[in-house]
This record gives sequence, C-alpha cells and structure tokens, in this order.
Amino acid sequence: MKSNNQINIPQAREAMDKFKMQAASEVGVNLTNGYNGHLTSREAGSVGGQMVKKMCPTRTANFVRQSRTSQGHIQTVEYIAAITL
Repeated sequence: MKSNNQINIPQAREAMDKFKMQAASEVGVNLTNGYNGHLTSREAGSVGGQMVKKMCPTRTANFVRQSRTSQGHIQTVEYIAAITL
C-alpha cells in the first residue's frame, strides 16, 4: 500500500506550514522555511508531537469517590478521553 501525504491545495500547504511554525515556537524549536536538516530527531519529533497534541486533544476529569472495597476510604478516579478519527 502506497502512502500519499502530498498536499495538493496551495492554501492547505500555507496553513500547514503556519501550523508547523506555531507548534515549533511552542516547543522552542527554531524552524526555517524550507529544508530543516540541522534539526535533531528529538527536535523534529517534538514539533510533530505538538502538532498531533493540538489536533487530537485529550480531556481528563478527576473524581473523588468512596472506595468500593474499603469502608471509610476515598479513592481518586481519573477518566481520560481522546477523540480519534
């Protein structure tokens, strides 16, 4: 199976480049327009990771409830939800 990740619409390319630059500035990576071969794998990965984090946010909710097994004890429960497509 061949992967096709080419962006064919010029406006979409501009938006993705702007999004990438914003993500890079948020994680403190100095990106330039064009080829960024000077970046380490860690830096490049942190930019991609920040982009995914923004596109697919995770929501958490914490609740305190009575323990189901020990009377008189409370327990903190954390629910984590993410929307994936």
